Amino acid sequence: MSDSVTSFDKWRAFGVHLLTASGAFLAFMALIAAAEQRWVAMFVWLGAALFIDGIDGPIARKIDIKRVLPNWSGDLLDSIIDYATFCMIPAVALYLSDKIGEPWSFVAAALIVISSAVYYADLRMKTKDNFFRGFPVCWNMVVFVLFATELTGWTVFAVVVVCSAATFAPVNFVHPVRVRRLRPLTMSVVALWSILGVISLYYNFASPTWVKAGLIATSLYLFMIGGVVQALVSARLASRRRGKA
Repeated sequence: MSDSVTSFDKWRAFGVHLLTASGAFLAFMALIAAAEQRWVAMFVWLGAALFIDGIDGPIARKIDIKRVLPNWSGDLLDSIIDYATFCMIPAVALYLSDKIGEPWSFVAAALIVISSAVYYADLRMKTKDNFFRGFPVCWNMVVFVLFATELTGWTVFAVVVVCSAATFAPVNFVHPVRVRRLRPLTMSVVALWSILGVISLYYNFASPTWVKAGLIATSLYLFMIGGVVQALVSARLASRRRGKA
């Protein structure tokens, strides 16, 4: 690519920032739906925001947006919107749905928003091979599964506590797109999770048992595969060191 930056390059790059920023409006619509307890609509808006979050990064890297518009931080813009769509709105939904009950629903929401805020401030959020270090606060997906599987009470609270604690654990979590190891399998699991999610929304969360079981199984894979790969790599390295000793 030439070192010169044309006006077209700048407007095209700014258009990508506007695409990212549109996630803020989707977050606003999701928040309204949550306030009205229209859960299906809320998750549809959050799903649209997740789709934009998935495509804007590759587009930005393709056009070298940091070089074209060095004074605009796409990473910061992305983090602001992600905090709303990944953390704040799911916490609001969990609180308003009363799946846990007072006062523990308030405690669960506090755990989500506080642990997530600290996580976004951690400069070690990602490893060199693009894994997330600690649970990547994707509460939109977690809370969706809690709604779709119709879990309630202490089970929901336990899931929130485990995920909040995992935020600060030295355990890797997979980035489905950017992690190369097992990428075809992981992307296939993400696709299956998405299909099951759409079916669950179609049934207004009163979906068949096989849909709920599939969501739990695919979610467990996405939750655990990073740690499994990390453990296997660590064991392999330890074995090599013992062999050289």
